[in-house]
Amino acid sequence: MRRALRLAVLGKHASPNPMVGCVIVDESGEKVGEGFHPQPGKPHAEIYALSSAGTKAQNSTAYVTLEPCSHHGRTPPCADALIAAGIKRVVVAMADPDHRVSGRGIKKLAEAGIVAEVGVLESESRRLNRSYIHHRLTGLPYVTVKIAMTLDGKTATGAGDSKWITGPRTRQWVHRQLRDRTDAILVGVTTILKDDPLLTTRIYGGKGRDPIRIVLDSNLRTPLTSNVVKQSRDDGKTIVACLTSAAEERGGEYADRGVSILPMKADNKGRIDLNELMQTLGTKWGLSSVLIEGGATVIASAVEEKLVSRYIATVAPKLIGGYSAPGAIGGDGLASTMKNAVQLSSVTVRRSVSDLVIDALICE
Repeated sequence: MRRALRLAVLGKHASPNPMVGCVIVDESGEKVGEGFHPQPGKPHAEIYALSSAGTKAQNSTAYVTLEPCSHHGRTPPCADALIAAGIKRVVVAMADPDHRVSGRGIKKLAEAGIVAEVGVLESESRRLNRSYIHHRLTGLPYVTVKIAMTLDGKTATGAGDSKWITGPRTRQWVHRQLRDRTDAILVGVTTILKDDPLLTTRIYGGKGRDPIRIVLDSNLRTPLTSNVVKQSRDDGKTIVACLTSAAEERGGEYADRGVSILPMKADNKGRIDLNELMQTLGTKWGLSSVLIEGGATVIASAVEEKLVSRYIATVAPKLIGGYSAPGAIGGDGLASTMKNAVQLSSVTVRRSVSDLVIDALICE
């Protein structure tokens, strides 16, 4: 199962499908086949493993990181393929939370006389597919906040300079482990106006997958000459969420340049309703993961609305100081007392040359 989990990680572009790995072992304990699900529309992990095993799959055991599917989607049911191949035992890390599958795949295997066991390295499988699980259970994308800050908590100087806070190794980690693996990256219009970012995935020695770019821009202040607009003319991967009134007035100018305009209602503060936005991204757009990289007001709003599940801080051994230098989270404050502060759990800390990467989950 550990080998199957390592294989599953190779399917980092499988979203909105889960990352799944499969290993087939014959009666003598020898591995005879393995595979993983690379991307939507491609065969699932079990099919690749069965193909590599060939006739050796007969009377063998299949180790799968997620319950084999039992329904027809873009591909036929994997449970049927395992039955047809003569597999005698299937070991599953966890049941699939998708209502079309959950329990049905295991039931189908059992009805065919296959011994099915569930729960081997389940926590590891859940951690691997937390975006998929969250999306299937809630309909909302799994939201991660990533900030880069100095050791005194500043994200830029008082003059607005933020390039670069962390070192090249840390920034490369962000591109490989976060941007390349997320469905969409979200920023506020202030970030566009100040930095004019590309919001692409740039990996040394290769090309990463660019996430969909989402800009929160209530009144459509995003310049038509900005990088996110220019890039959308080529790839159509920029969404600008704005208030309905702004969309009616200027939306066509952006649509003509390949940008998708997403009209949103206002919340009680007159800003874009983030709950409605996430519902739209999760259901209508099918996005299972969103990475928020700025700015401080956007992050504060997302945390306040309890939309954020994971919080990552990349911290550089630098000091900026000053009341005018911005911090990571803006707004009116998340808590008035320490007792009410937002709690984090499952905290990991690792070195990235001289920087630190602090990765934590937000307690519900």
